[in-house]
Amino acid sequence: MVMKKLWVVALGMFAFGFALVPFYEKICEVTGINSGGEQILAKNTQIDTSRRLTLELDANADAGLPWRFKPLQTSVQLHPGEMVQVMYEIENLTDRDIVGQAVPSYAPQLTAQYVKKIECFCFTAQTLKAREKRQMPVMLVLDPALPSDVNTVTLSYTFFVKPGTERSAAVQGVASASSRG
Repeated sequence: MVMKKLWVVALGMFAFGFALVPFYEKICEVTGINSGGEQILAKNTQIDTSRRLTLELDANADAGLPWRFKPLQTSVQLHPGEMVQVMYEIENLTDRDIVGQAVPSYAPQLTAQYVKKIECFCFTAQTLKAREKRQMPVMLVLDPALPSDVNTVTLSYTFFVKPGTERSAAVQGVASASSRG
């Protein structure tokens, strides 16, 4: 009798593990986090050398987040289908550790569906130690299916204090940092 119950529990746990996979994929699809499908598409694209595009880079930190955030270059020339890596630099201006999350935006807005990120700091929350400065890569491909009348794509990231962390602590850190000059 006990053995039968153990088998039922083991079988239930096995089935539960399989049920989590589509649930996880749906969460990633809705949030745009770590989408494996985009990675496969990016690896299988062909470079369209007949077109040249400009990728403009922008970076912002929310007023409640005392970080300095900037792209190391403001624009990149590339062909659709060509994989490029760009670097961003971020610095915590306070004497305390802070967790932030980057949210991307695109212009023109319709280009969001054609930007395929392989690696991005926006996939996960970033914890910066007190006074820490680091460089973070973004590796992406602009899909060759991007409409031909689009010649410039702007990729902008805004860092926010991660939900669930105390926003006032970040603001207090700014006050103490600016009082030191």
